[in-house]
Amino acid sequence: MSDQSGSRIKHSSDGVRGKIAAPRPLSRPGGPRAPRPPVDSNVSSWTVAPGVTFTQWDRTDFRGAIRAYLVRADLDTPGVGVDYLGPERVQERETVLDMTARDSAIVGINGDFFDISDTGAPLGFGADRDRGFLHGREVGWNRAFYLTDSGTPNIGDIYMLAKVKGHNELKVATANSPTVEPDRVGLYTSQWGRTLGDRVTDGDADVREVVIRNNKVVRNRTRLSNGYQIRDQVLIGRGQGAKRLGWLRVGKKARVVNRARNRVTVAVTGNRQLLDERVRTVVDDREMHPRTAIGIDRDTNEILMLVIDGRQSFSRGYTMVELANLMLELGAEDALNLDGGGSSTMVALDPAGVLGVRNSPSDDVEGDDRAGGNQRLVPDGLEITYTAPPVG
Repeated sequence: MSDQSGSRIKHSSDGVRGKIAAPRPLSRPGGPRAPRPPVDSNVSSWTVAPGVTFTQWDRTDFRGAIRAYLVRADLDTPGVGVDYLGPERVQERETVLDMTARDSAIVGINGDFFDISDTGAPLGFGADRDRGFLHGREVGWNRAFYLTDSGTPNIGDIYMLAKVKGHNELKVATANSPTVEPDRVGLYTSQWGRTLGDRVTDGDADVREVVIRNNKVVRNRTRLSNGYQIRDQVLIGRGQGAKRLGWLRVGKKARVVNRARNRVTVAVTGNRQLLDERVRTVVDDREMHPRTAIGIDRDTNEILMLVIDGRQSFSRGYTMVELANLMLELGAEDALNLDGGGSSTMVALDPAGVLGVRNSPSDDVEGDDRAGGNQRLVPDGLEITYTAPPVG
């Protein structure tokens, strides 16, 4: 199994290997009988806002118990919207609750996988309705949930286009990414925050940094700055990328243009598409983890946000196949797996209008896990917003 980068499937940013699920019995003459259908219990549901509902339930099957949390958001309901959820800077991390509260949103879930052991930055693509394109890659981690400029939700590949105007030989592979890849050039903007020295080049000594301000090269050197507050644009190259950056002389005009190739207004990447037009596209039915997923019910034009608790006694977690099957059962045509493990978090208003964490995050669970763990600091997510239409 591999993720978008070709390595072993990432189930969560923490890299923890999940417990292995019991094999599914095969039904055959004279052999074991097929397992009984799952049993649902403790169902609780309420209206978060017009067109937005929250449901929580327990499910028990032959593998054990899980607890699920689902938000349905009808995009045809006036005032309901979906947007990117994130801190002010790409390299910062916050709890889903804090980010959702700051945006005055009514629902929030965690989003992309991220560089948990170092920079804290998301691995893939991010676009915000108000702030525009924030971070991304030319190739390599591109499977995303996104909204087109017409407001249509989709799940598929999106790509970054970045180039130095007037220097077509200088191809930019990443923007505000945790790593500049060998022999490539990466772009960092004011939306990133402060420079991090060789943390973004894996300690590589063959590097070069170019600072562009007011469309002019103001610095070009073979040493990376650390702690410099980016005010305009910084290009960092490794290997052949560093060599190509040497052509940008101080005082010369230069401007980096970066955007999404697709016309998107909102976007967050995950690692694996679970469903594609109601066809299950994952085969991993072994590792169980807490899960977060986003789905699209095209018949109703609803967004489905799903979180499954895991790594706790009352909820074993789901495999990728189980997650896809549940999304299919719930009515999704397309669905995407987002970061799981201790990152999996769902925030929503309760019936009294109080915003809170509705699931039981698994981070730092110790001893009696009935109360769950702590919220993990994450770099981004997705939110549901609601603005009441004008009266009259």
